[in-house]
Amino acid sequence: MHSLRRKLPSANALFAFEAAARCGNFSKAALELYVTQPAVSRMLSRMEEHLGVKLFERAHAKVRLTESGEILYKRIAEGFRGIEAALDEIEARRTGTETITLSLSTAFTTHWLMPRMHKLHKAFPSVDLRFQLTPGPMRGPVQDVDLGLRFPHRDEAHEQGVLLMPEIVLPVCSPGYAEHARSQVEEGDTLMNLSEDHRDWHRRFASFQKSGRRVARVVDFSDYAIVLQAALVGQGMALGWLNSTAYWLTTGALVPGEQEAIVTERACRLLHPANRPPRSAVLELSEWIVEEMKFDVMAIDRMYPALQLAKLAGYAP
Repeated sequence: MHSLRRKLPSANALFAFEAAARCGNFSKAALELYVTQPAVSRMLSRMEEHLGVKLFERAHAKVRLTESGEILYKRIAEGFRGIEAALDEIEARRTGTETITLSLSTAFTTHWLMPRMHKLHKAFPSVDLRFQLTPGPMRGPVQDVDLGLRFPHRDEAHEQGVLLMPEIVLPVCSPGYAEHARSQVEEGDTLMNLSEDHRDWHRRFASFQKSGRRVARVVDFSDYAIVLQAALVGQGMALGWLNSTAYWLTTGALVPGEQEAIVTERACRLLHPANRPPRSAVLELSEWIVEEMKFDVMAIDRMYPALQLAKLAGYAP
């Protein structure tokens, strides 16, 4: 440690470097560290001068790590994660509560997890949950959290997590909307939609065309949780991702808009960061989510056997 202290201008330089490298921007790093941007710039310039190498390539507002910067950032990030894990363990020992951070979509959290939070707390009374929520598609790596819901391609190898189910989608709507749509076919359907990318999602379902349905209007939202909320209150039909709609389908608050479900080329997986092993509590929580989802899907399968959801999800014997 004495040697390390001599190799760095200050301990604060480590925090400034890590934040700037992670954010790719000195101003964002300054906001995170509660200092000014010039202060971050000065600390990092002194660090580069002290080490005798450039750590960043500076280009306007953005910065990029050099090869030396990449080497240093990798080791610092690993060290900080180890320190954070140790502090979490100490806190858990002190309080008897273990913190688990989840990276989830707002839709999955709002429409599947929240209705069963009482069951989760009963199953994990000593776990304190924290959430990193995303309103749109769940993409990118799982970082700085304990467990994340992602939709990689089904052929991608993922040793650091478990399969929740293949990505399964089906049209969903409220019972009231379904009844009105059947009696007033000539009015056409209102589709609740997530962004411009999915405006023609109904074309993926042959049953939509065979039943003589037509689209009268499309309403776009940027948050899928709102898409499902609009469907729940009878405003239209939505493309339902089974992982997010399963709870409402079991209760009857949502019903299949057509008796057809599609399996895509993606998979719904619960992943943990590849750079550190998961704690036992994280693994237990992951298994609990898988079992709860299986329970929902099997119940929906009994309600709507024509959909064959248990078979599509890989739960059927």
